[in-house]
Amino acid sequence: MTSSSKLLGQPDAAAAVGAAARPPLVTRALLLRFVTVIGASASFFLLLSVVPLYAKDSGGGGGAAGLATGALMLSTVLGELATPRLVARYGYRWALSAGLVLLGAPALVLTAGHGMVWIAAVCLVRGLGFALTVVAGGALTAALIPAERRGEGLALAGIVSGVPSLLALPLGVWLAAHVGYTPVALAGGVLALAVVVVVPGLPGREPAAGPDAGPAAERPVGVVAGLRTASLARPALVFATTALGAGIIVTFLPLAVPARYSGLVAAALFVQPAAATLARWFAGRIGDRRGPAGLVLPGLLLSAAGMLLTALTTSPVAVLGGVALFGVGFGVAQNSTLSLMYARVPASGYGTVSALWNVGYDAGMGAGAVGFGAVAAWTGYPAAFAATAALMLAALVPALRDRSGTGDLDSLPRC
Repeated sequence: MTSSSKLLGQPDAAAAVGAAARPPLVTRALLLRFVTVIGASASFFLLLSVVPLYAKDSGGGGGAAGLATGALMLSTVLGELATPRLVARYGYRWALSAGLVLLGAPALVLTAGHGMVWIAAVCLVRGLGFALTVVAGGALTAALIPAERRGEGLALAGIVSGVPSLLALPLGVWLAAHVGYTPVALAGGVLALAVVVVVPGLPGREPAAGPDAGPAAERPVGVVAGLRTASLARPALVFATTALGAGIIVTFLPLAVPARYSGLVAAALFVQPAAATLARWFAGRIGDRRGPAGLVLPGLLLSAAGMLLTALTTSPVAVLGGVALFGVGFGVAQNSTLSLMYARVPASGYGTVSALWNVGYDAGMGAGAVGFGAVAAWTGYPAAFAATAALMLAALVPALRDRSGTGDLDSLPRC
């Protein structure tokens, strides 16, 4: 080999070393997992607004619509708390298959009954199914992503789940108005059930820990233990605070903005999730290189600043800028808190992290919607938005504490 050929070979060797240090992100197993993500997300969001409409039109009125959503979210939160134990006992494939079946099968028979008891029962079962899919599926996703690219991989998973939700939510309402409730319910059921066929191609459990992994790698981490662990509870609390703002914007922005700006509301409700999706992707890439801990505080501050700007509800520029800024902060908080929590547990704790994070998401959104309505009735919408921004700053203390790194696995209590 000539000296010139040796020189030409050096970049190839360097590239090979770089490739070896940066493992591939998208694998066959992850692609199969994304198939289940799309099916579950599309099924859930296609019917999310349709079922309350069906309950209302079935004679229950507005109260029935609220009861349907309440039953769905209640069973979702309860199911999220129970899922880690089921995953630990039966594995990912069983939990994910059961979740898809419980999410899809009741939808097929939704319109077979019209009473509120029937509709609430369908919602309760579907909520349990959705809880299984997001918690078991979230833990499985984390297990399939290389630790070196966790932030980027979680951002990609967020995009895969977010796009179907953005499309399915308005599509379900449009289809219900044009073709009726039964075809939409059947479509929602089929979307979840059809992807069950790919579940056997997924791992049943996380890979066994190696002989040098240490005792923490084999230590089970339960939900109660996770709640008692400050290094997990802090980022979950910060994220729940930002989720509180997300629930408020989605629920009350259409009511807070003057009626003459109806087009502004539609644009704002698109800008917010779009900004969050983009920010989540960039936060994942930055977090993989510099660590996610340093992004938790900026995510919280940007979310609070966006909420404060949105308080200027009579200014179209302020509303669009506010929801965009909030979306960026929310996306950063989504990725950084979840990545940080996964980094602080062994593989056996992925289910617990997924449960705690999703409970923070759902509980935060629900609490925000309920609490904001009561405050706004007393203060008006602009003041309530500003008060929410101030309230979000209460999470500054745990956010500041989480700038220091990934925590210590040995500090985790046993189940």
